[in-house]
Amino acid sequence: MLRQRTLRGPVSTTGVGLHTGVKVRLVLRPAPPGHGVRFVRTDLPGHVEIAARPESVGDTRMSSCLIADDQRTRVSTVEHLMSALAGLGIDNLVVEVDAGELPILDGSAAPFVYLLESAGTIEQDAARVFARVRKKVEVSDGEGNSRRFARLEPLEGFRLTFGIDFNHPAVNKTGQTATVDLGVVPYSKGIARARTFGFMQDVEALRSSGLALGGSLDNAIVMDEFRVLNSDGLRYADEFVKHKILDAVGDLYLLGRPLIGSYVAHKSGHALNNRLLRALQADADAIELVTFDRAEDAPDFARLQLPVALAAAW
Repeated sequence: MLRQRTLRGPVSTTGVGLHTGVKVRLVLRPAPPGHGVRFVRTDLPGHVEIAARPESVGDTRMSSCLIADDQRTRVSTVEHLMSALAGLGIDNLVVEVDAGELPILDGSAAPFVYLLESAGTIEQDAARVFARVRKKVEVSDGEGNSRRFARLEPLEGFRLTFGIDFNHPAVNKTGQTATVDLGVVPYSKGIARARTFGFMQDVEALRSSGLALGGSLDNAIVMDEFRVLNSDGLRYADEFVKHKILDAVGDLYLLGRPLIGSYVAHKSGHALNNRLLRALQADADAIELVTFDRAEDAPDFARLQLPVALAAAW
């Protein structure tokens, strides 16, 4: 049986929030089977908890922000951690934070992958439940050249195709479309190191809106009108679009289960990704929940999520 997984023990780190600029301590703790991923604000009375689910997403300006049932408590910029959890196949986790935003760390999911792998993972006595896409579901905004869309289609695996459209010399030199099949390329190698990015000319407007207050060359790719300003350049030849795929993996994992299907998007973002999940949930014929009694019957991406010792046992 392909089983649920959690951490072997707790692990922690500190950093600053990308948008708030506030220092935050993050602690990841094991959770029991069926628990899912839940965020806990340890700085608030009663340690307010927010479940990672599509309905919890209440703000999508520049990140996926979860809002508790009290409509006041928030945890923002959860997508990079959620992406790492999806990529490593971790089902159950308690995420403790003492501020309203997760630390941005280096702007990618790689530090979260390192934390999770440092803690180690264990299998639990419960079947892992997957959400298989049974028919096409699509959401979109705009028309013509301004049209943006995101869709899910049946596929016995997990493959993501994304297109961006930034008219900028530095971006034009890289691929503006990429496909990542997580049954072929392990998450940690294929997309985990892709960093968030932004433009110098947008910084003043963002900061006047209370965003990007913690952004720097240490946690984002930054560009002026012509070039990348980071002295170390790009980590992937197509790092810009790869980061959009990284974000999409995290946004989709807010479904609460690993997806079996194909994701295709053009100029999508956190808002459209969340609408896509809600549309999927609203159509009973579009999704089915499945488990696998034999691990070898599961899609290949599930094998690549396992630690080497477990994968070798297949």
